[in-house]
Amino acid sequence: MAGELEQQLEHLTRDFAAQAPGDVVALMADAMAALADSGIAGRALSIGDAMPHFTLPDATGRTVDSRDLLQKGPLVVTFYRGEWCPYCNLQLAALQRYLPAIAERGTTLVAIAPTLPDESMNMRQKLNLAFPVLSDVGNRVARQFGLVYALDARLRPIYAAFGVDLPARNGDDSWELPLAATYVVTRGGIIAHSFLTADYRRRLEPALLLRWLGDL
Repeated sequence: MAGELEQQLEHLTRDFAAQAPGDVVALMADAMAALADSGIAGRALSIGDAMPHFTLPDATGRTVDSRDLLQKGPLVVTFYRGEWCPYCNLQLAALQRYLPAIAERGTTLVAIAPTLPDESMNMRQKLNLAFPVLSDVGNRVARQFGLVYALDARLRPIYAAFGVDLPARNGDDSWELPLAATYVVTRGGIIAHSFLTADYRRRLEPALLLRWLGDL
């Protein structure tokens, strides 16, 4: 049986397919298939790899250091595309609902996107997020994880027509995004579990995340 988040994501996908022009839906599906065929998910960091050290600003401009986070215990790192992505909104809202249970397991949760700090603040305020939302301008950290790809050039005018100005939101002209990915990292800095996919419509179910944390 599908989890609560999965059901919400599938409902969003059905609504988009019903409302968007058929050629747009087909083009997005083709671009997603090409990204999957590129093998990027298989090249990214996974179970058993060491998590790269990072320092990133949160939505308020405060610097967050991964070494400080790991001193407190295990770490959950989730990469999302930006405040403009409705799938990301659903995922982070679900993680917020599960935040007390995550904290009860002695674990810290952080979310990372390539957006400018003001965009991170918009996300945090819109969803009333109580965990750090970090700004990875230039996808520097996401690149260390092997998650970065350039948005298909055919999709860029479509995104712009939807009001998604990635260069303005991310502060560069690369049109680069990270894969949707979530990592569970041990206190020793080793990746114990990972969920990553070229399909941005799929996200890790929080209930499964809690089971993974119980294995640590």
